[in-house]
Amino acid sequence: MSEIHVFNHRAMATQFQVRIAKEEKTYAAQAAQAAFALTDELESHLSRFRANSDISQIAQLQPGQSLRLSEPTFACLEIAKRMEETTHGAFSVAAAALKSQPTPPQWTLVKPKFSIRCDAGKLEFDLGAIGKGFALDRMADVLREWDCPAFLLVAGGSSILAGEAPPQTPGWSCGLGDDNSPHRFFLENCSLSGSGLAVKGPHIFDPRTGQLAQRQNRAWALTDTAAESDALSTACMVLNETEITPILANNERWLVFLEDSGALRNFGVRAQPARA
Repeated sequence: MSEIHVFNHRAMATQFQVRIAKEEKTYAAQAAQAAFALTDELESHLSRFRANSDISQIAQLQPGQSLRLSEPTFACLEIAKRMEETTHGAFSVAAAALKSQPTPPQWTLVKPKFSIRCDAGKLEFDLGAIGKGFALDRMADVLREWDCPAFLLVAGGSSILAGEAPPQTPGWSCGLGDDNSPHRFFLENCSLSGSGLAVKGPHIFDPRTGQLAQRQNRAWALTDTAAESDALSTACMVLNETEITPILANNERWLVFLEDSGALRNFGVRAQPARA
């Protein structure tokens, strides 16, 4: 098997890692740095902790006001809006807003103007459950532009995006949870994200009720893109099995794993990847 080159970078309050196979080390390093540079740029748009970011400016809008957005922010919010609709409100970038206002804020994306309009409430957005995945998807685009298709991208250990498999392997070996997890799969051209209570304790709000989610201990989602897998794994922390089943039935490219007392159950029609 050819050597795999590993590069690390701190951004979005987490550790990003790029692993590249089938490339000369110096060239792989240049490609990885280009991907990391994009991550830093995305953080400047998407972080609610940056005073001049799009997300911070959105929070200042009054009902009826609009703001023109950067292309990355608009694209990320488009995915967030679609995931909110698909999960029937179990995922929302405005979930935390219910801590300071009685009802969810309402907003509309206006594509011809690349803008967002505040319809009601204060748009207190937190992209923590989708922004890192969105960054991985955009980083993957950069690596493919550099003709480095065999890669594995990791954000904080909870979000993984796999490109083509390393030579002479069935895919990138990835576990559900920590490195010692007994549940490992070979991933290729897909994303795996996890959400849980083990590290931070109860911290995920159900956007439908404003209450902390306690339904699952851990949930993982396997999809084609990292933005989708991030959002879906978060939604599955507040959905019950009866709610999850029809959502996955309508999305044949999605697969969900739920952990119950150490046992793993999967939901969805997408075939499981090969066990590692």
